[in-house]
Amino acid sequence: MNKEKSFAGFPVCDEVGELDTSIALIGAPFGTPYDSTKPPHSQGAPMAIRRESNRYSEDPIAWDFDLDGKLVDICAGRVVDCGDLPGSQEDALKNRDQIQEAIRNILNAGAVPVVLGGDDSIPIPVLRAYEGREPFTVLQLDAHIDWRDSVDGVRDGYSSTMRRASELPWVNEIVQVGARGVGSARRIEHQAALDYGAKLITARQFHQEGIDSVLDHLPIGGRCFITVDLDVLDPSIMPAVGAPTPGGVYFQETIDLIHTVCTRTRVVGVCLVELVPELDVNHLGTITAMRVVWNLVGALGKQLNL
Repeated sequence: MNKEKSFAGFPVCDEVGELDTSIALIGAPFGTPYDSTKPPHSQGAPMAIRRESNRYSEDPIAWDFDLDGKLVDICAGRVVDCGDLPGSQEDALKNRDQIQEAIRNILNAGAVPVVLGGDDSIPIPVLRAYEGREPFTVLQLDAHIDWRDSVDGVRDGYSSTMRRASELPWVNEIVQVGARGVGSARRIEHQAALDYGAKLITARQFHQEGIDSVLDHLPIGGRCFITVDLDVLDPSIMPAVGAPTPGGVYFQETIDLIHTVCTRTRVVGVCLVELVPELDVNHLGTITAMRVVWNLVGALGKQLNL
């Protein structure tokens, strides 16, 4: 990958083991599909997001009102794009191993990984890469709570991300924002989340109470991992997902939460998943996803500059 195709024109690092940076973007198009005979529904997402980040070459040097500054200044010398990991729709185990190894290498280099998925099974190997590190809270933004123990015998699929996270000793709390409608939880999964102690903040509650409903569960100065399933966003601004559900969170609410969390906690990693470019309408969903990533990277850059 050349610099012209990297996210926002950031420098490229083709060897994850040779990182010398604070923030490392990396694409993970392939995860753990339920049907290995069909192409993964979000495999094109990482490159689609990068493409929208380069629509206007002057954007990184322009004043950004979301960031209250210039992305290039905020992140000067701190961000590289490591490109996409290889993968296969037929070999989920190899996909997970590659993701876990890549994230472990990024962490060993002292950088914060920003992972562009891929489907919502991607956070499972990402979180497993933190083995042996200090515990942290997982903040999940998602229309679904993802507590299925298995689906058709698959335990590492994209309906089970928070169930698998709850089994990791280095995850000390799970805060989940945006659940609404029906989806990956039946009564038994909802009860499993409650029994674990997960803090479930529905989209309705978030709309009514604002970001304080989330911040109350994130200790100041604590470590936090953020995972964003883009179907958390309302389909009016995010049509490019497989399960659009009315009543979702809006863009300004999302980036306000991201910036506040990055100010209040130490964010140790980020994962963004479930964009389906083929379902997009006039590039709206992909542009929105790109701006979420843009704000995440900028907020991390600000966090590191404090």
